[in-house]
Amino acid sequence: MHNFRRSALFAAAIAAAFFLFLRATPAGEQTPVPQADTCTLDAGGTAHVTRVVPVPGTISPQAQKFLARQGPFGWSSLADQRAATDKFRIARAAEARKLFPVNVEEKTLGGVRCDIITPLSIPKAKRDHVLINVHGGGFITDSGSLVEGIPIAYLTKTKVVSVYYRLAPEHPFPAAVEDTVAVYKELLKSYRSHNMALFGTSAGAILTAEVAVELSQEKLPLPAALGIFSGLGDFSQASDTQAIYTIWGFGGPLTPPEKGTHDPYYVGKTDPRDPVLSPLYADVHGFPPTLFVSSTRDLLLSNTSTLHRAFLRAGVDAQLVVFDALPHAFWYDYDLPETYEALGIMAKFFDDNVGR
Repeated sequence: MHNFRRSALFAAAIAAAFFLFLRATPAGEQTPVPQADTCTLDAGGTAHVTRVVPVPGTISPQAQKFLARQGPFGWSSLADQRAATDKFRIARAAEARKLFPVNVEEKTLGGVRCDIITPLSIPKAKRDHVLINVHGGGFITDSGSLVEGIPIAYLTKTKVVSVYYRLAPEHPFPAAVEDTVAVYKELLKSYRSHNMALFGTSAGAILTAEVAVELSQEKLPLPAALGIFSGLGDFSQASDTQAIYTIWGFGGPLTPPEKGTHDPYYVGKTDPRDPVLSPLYADVHGFPPTLFVSSTRDLLLSNTSTLHRAFLRAGVDAQLVVFDALPHAFWYDYDLPETYEALGIMAKFFDDNVGR
């Protein structure tokens, strides 16, 4: 899943009482749970809050149970995080193959390793279509290469190319952008741009917007559609929801966001307001129809909304769909009815815009 810190997740600037609520005591017992809302504003406008937030009845019983999970309490090293993420990805990919039968073949495109995910049957009208997926994982792991690509290939009956771009910190920006552009250029030799789309979740959502800016700057034809599923467009500053949630919503460790550039392992030495790195500062006029998806307990909800507004200001046909109560990238969990609703919305968007 998306992780903006190696040692800790982005978290809320909140009162110590609420932080203690999320921790376990040495004896393994939960500390007292706050039973009332409080909010104190300091001179700088920072809110120190506790909140009692009931599980809403607007979500499925499965989602209500899902929200009761506390979430992991971080990893001791990057190696541990990658190992845990690999285990998650392998398990979820196996589940995806059972739920959404497809063929998967590894292939190198433009010098970059990819998975070619092919539906068992493809309608004649879609045989010259291709969707490009760039996975999530905080740019430092792969949490979704097949988890994201398999359902969309199955639901759209369209070939998906999942890109295994180089990862930070060994390969910071712009390595991931370069790899994805290389794959896109290679696919342009066989597919027309209006028959292509680019999409991703979390880090992949960010990369989707970055690649679109790079393609525009290189005067290359843009794909017919973009899918930005819980992303951001500004690495220079943290957002409001990054100060409230972790990638598990209210669960997991909470520490205040640091001032200045975030996700330094990916940003590296690049100016955080570079228009390719942070598309909020780019000219996105003329971008193709774009679908943004997020949820109200997503730490990147604010970031996704801000980038969506930038697209609207530029006259882009941009939609934003926000699910109630669920955390970051909840559509990775196939046990939730909301996941199938989200995947259906994504698939329909590509069906409506690719090849038109």
